[in-house]
Amino acid sequence: MSTESLIGEHSTEKTSMARIYLDNNASTALDPKVFKAMVAEFSGPPANPSSVHYFGQQAKMQLAEARKTVASFFGAKSEEVLFTSGGTEGVNLLLQGFFSNRPRGHLITTAIEHSCLYETAKMLEGRGLNVTYVPVDLWGAPLPEAIQAAIRPDTHAIALSAANGETGVKLDIETIAALAHRQEIPLVLDAVAMIGKEAIPMPAGVSAIALSGHKFHAPKGTGAVIIRPTFKLTPLFIGGAQEYSRRAGTENLAGILGLAAAVEILKEKQLEITQHLKDLRDHFELTLMRELGDIAINGSGPRIPNTSNLVFSGVDGETLLIHLDMAGIAASHGSACASGALEPSRVLTNMGIDKQTARSSLRFSFGRFNTKDEINATLERMIEIITRLRKHH
Repeated sequence: MSTESLIGEHSTEKTSMARIYLDNNASTALDPKVFKAMVAEFSGPPANPSSVHYFGQQAKMQLAEARKTVASFFGAKSEEVLFTSGGTEGVNLLLQGFFSNRPRGHLITTAIEHSCLYETAKMLEGRGLNVTYVPVDLWGAPLPEAIQAAIRPDTHAIALSAANGETGVKLDIETIAALAHRQEIPLVLDAVAMIGKEAIPMPAGVSAIALSGHKFHAPKGTGAVIIRPTFKLTPLFIGGAQEYSRRAGTENLAGILGLAAAVEILKEKQLEITQHLKDLRDHFELTLMRELGDIAINGSGPRIPNTSNLVFSGVDGETLLIHLDMAGIAASHGSACASGALEPSRVLTNMGIDKQTARSSLRFSFGRFNTKDEINATLERMIEIITRLRKHH
């Protein structure tokens, strides 16, 4: 599939813009088809899916169809899908909801998780939950044998990222899910960084996953969790029977329809999108290494196809980030939720990377609206900037 067919109506706009956006792991542009699905709802009559009149029942049917779309994408049943406001709410619902009646149990996770998982684990730990933070080395993801070694008789759940949002390194989902299934321990996946980049496996053993819409060209403030029937939790929000009485509050129907439209695009184009992202990333990395040298990739494990977390030896990462922004290139020093932090990336340092190397690292994350022309323009500017910064180091 051509780049033009992937980026659709954005092609004219993107090629005419001076600035280049390579921070798609922070957020993605709204797809025109997604926007169209939302506008149809915004333009219609007022409708609450909980209302019994005609307008409410029409909205209820739209909500059911959107739920069916998301469920089928994951091979789940409609009643296993709950719509949320995004990944942070989803992870909190899964962890806090699950452990609300198990305050003295044991959770297995790592110290390289996104802050919504890591900080929730810390909060639960402060309330009395025992938490094991499995060590992670330069591979960039916890290994199955390390998860196995951490299991205790009172282990109630394992909570991990399907892919790390800073390095892109993937979890061995199949092996760890099989381990969890044998041990009858629920495995909860934060799939926010993986959704839209490549297919997300959900084998037996995966009890629940959390998604965020704005990571795959759906609107901000939308998300979903897929929860298997055996995974029992207490709702965070109460006061209504929405979302099978597990997430009270009037549904964001326009946002949900946008999320479903984004999922439909993935169903049609996932393989092409994955290849497009990989082509851009590989071209970017290989050119930088050939032209500049002394560049390393953080995380030696297999990665999702859109993420490059690179070490630029002899260059301060924050300085490089500022120079890139002035040159019209948007990248990142780490997770968007940790922006503004002066300390080096918690993810990188907990992988065993020294602070100086972490400070010399930047993340570039590509999206399906990016083009090879944009990458070539980025490379030209970057090579000039890094060469100049290294001369003055």
